[in-house]
Amino acid sequence: MTGPTADTAAPTAVPAVRLPRRRGTELALLGLAVLLPVYGYCAVGLAKSGSVPPGAVGYGAGLGALALLAHLAVRFRAPYADPLLLPIAVLLNGIGLVLIYRLDLETPADRAAPTQLVWSTLGVGLFIGVVVVLRDHRVLQRYAYLSVAGALVLLMAPIFFPAVNGAKIWIRLGGFSIQPGEFAKVLLAVFFASYLAANRNALAYTGRRIWKLQLPTGRVLGPIVAIWLFSVGVLVLERDLGTSLLFFGLFVILLYVATGRTGWVAVGLLLAALGAFAVGSLEPHVHSRIEDWLHPFASIDAGQGPGQLAQSLFAFSAGGMLGTGLGLGHSILIGFAAKSDFILATAGEELGLTGLSAIILLYGLLVERGFRAGLALREPFGRLLSMGLASIVALQVFVIAGGVTGLIPLTGMAMPFLAQGGSSLVTNWIIVALLIRISDSARSQYDGTAPP
Repeated sequence: MTGPTADTAAPTAVPAVRLPRRRGTELALLGLAVLLPVYGYCAVGLAKSGSVPPGAVGYGAGLGALALLAHLAVRFRAPYADPLLLPIAVLLNGIGLVLIYRLDLETPADRAAPTQLVWSTLGVGLFIGVVVVLRDHRVLQRYAYLSVAGALVLLMAPIFFPAVNGAKIWIRLGGFSIQPGEFAKVLLAVFFASYLAANRNALAYTGRRIWKLQLPTGRVLGPIVAIWLFSVGVLVLERDLGTSLLFFGLFVILLYVATGRTGWVAVGLLLAALGAFAVGSLEPHVHSRIEDWLHPFASIDAGQGPGQLAQSLFAFSAGGMLGTGLGLGHSILIGFAAKSDFILATAGEELGLTGLSAIILLYGLLVERGFRAGLALREPFGRLLSMGLASIVALQVFVIAGGVTGLIPLTGMAMPFLAQGGSSLVTNWIIVALLIRISDSARSQYDGTAPP
């Protein structure tokens, strides 16, 4: 008998690879992410009054302190996390504060920047809390049904409160207001990811085949479809079509990621088109928005002056390639939604196509890093959750940017991190915290430090 050859010898264990943590890279990028908004803050003051605003040092110190605290939480609790996620969030939040402060100068009786700064502080605080307390994202899978119950309660709550600007999406108590649907989208993402991870094989390989589409059994697909239909139905009653579109897109994307079947994308697009046609034809509030989208200059032709969408298009046109400069635009003519739904018009006018493209690329990079973290994971729940959270950001940016540029009808959503709105800002900080946690698990699994 001969001894074992090289081809038949038992394989040896592959030693763990020590990956670089890149926390120094993150800290350097955070410094840049703080300096750029401070520069913008000073540029606004110089353009409007010819001097640096007196609060520039305090603004920079406050934003820098928040960024440093968030960095320390990541450094000690998620050392292998993606080094780009936190700097991108800080930079977008800082740009949003600058744009809101710039618009506040046109509306001295209605200042939103101080309140937005408070919400930013709360958002970073919750970000730190999630990173510190949640040591393993897989814990969330245990609370799938609790998450969906909480999401449905949050979605139904605004029904009992008066409509604001034609939609029942707000809860207002005295001077305090909150938009529960913003928090519900994270809870629904957790539920969808958990349910689809547990039933992905049954969804992909069981049921009846119709043409080229493999339909799962009703027992498997029924519960998640019922939850989705109920949530979208509630949002239709509340006239919150933007969030309805977001939930529908999230459902279809996660179903495709879980099953790998492109037929679900085609079915999703068909159902979305049919639903949009039905709602646009039957709901007066939505129908008026579609008419404004199809004929944005009709009010000018009628002698009533430009509407919001027309003013937004004028702002983008005035910005050109390089913009008018911070503080030198006229996007405040858009009206009450200039600081919220149409904040991107201010960026387009005063930063131009160049600055607007940079902002869109930041969002694209944020979404790409979320997808990358999900694809690197070996377990399905984290992969689906990361894909879902990143898709939420991508869908919001598409819906809002498409609405204010006239690509699609307006839906009334908040641009992540940029627009005025505490609920949206806090929710997006939570999304980034979860992506930080998932990316840390994804990278640490290669050197043996991931939790078992």
